[in-house]
Amino acid sequence: MVQHTHTIEKSKTIQQKTSVAKAGQVEQKWFVVDATDCTLGRLASQIAMILMGKHRPEYTPHVDTGEYVVVINAEKVKMSGRKLEHRHYAWYNGYNRQKMESYGDRLERKPTDLVHFAVKRMLPKKNTLARHMLGKLKVYAGTEHPHHAQQPIPASFGFQAVAAKAVASPE
Repeated sequence: MVQHTHTIEKSKTIQQKTSVAKAGQVEQKWFVVDATDCTLGRLASQIAMILMGKHRPEYTPHVDTGEYVVVINAEKVKMSGRKLEHRHYAWYNGYNRQKMESYGDRLERKPTDLVHFAVKRMLPKKNTLARHMLGKLKVYAGTEHPHHAQQPIPASFGFQAVAAKAVASPE
């Protein structure tokens, strides 16, 4: 515990206590997220916040305070505009040039990769903690997942409610 003292006026002093989370001290829950008709970037940023633990008051940057996230229906994720045709996923295969594939082709071939790599790019870069956080992300193309024993809590974000409302009442 670190104590900070702030003086507002000469006669009033406020003491605040700051707590720092330790490894294993934070109870981690399981969340399930339905990616149907969600924009990829908005979904990935919210998932990354949950994986890092920034939604908790006891968030500590150097400790894993995040939750487990199960993403279902990854094949039904959408992107705005014509990004599925124009954006490309590139990787190096060991030969003279990179291989490239449009996001639309990648979505057909490996539907879980788009969500996985979008979340990976929004986590802290290239360290053990980021790899540990990414290991808590489980992405599935369909509605079925093998994590029912953990009793995941359905997570909904603000943009999902707006999208569901727009689909329900097209006026």
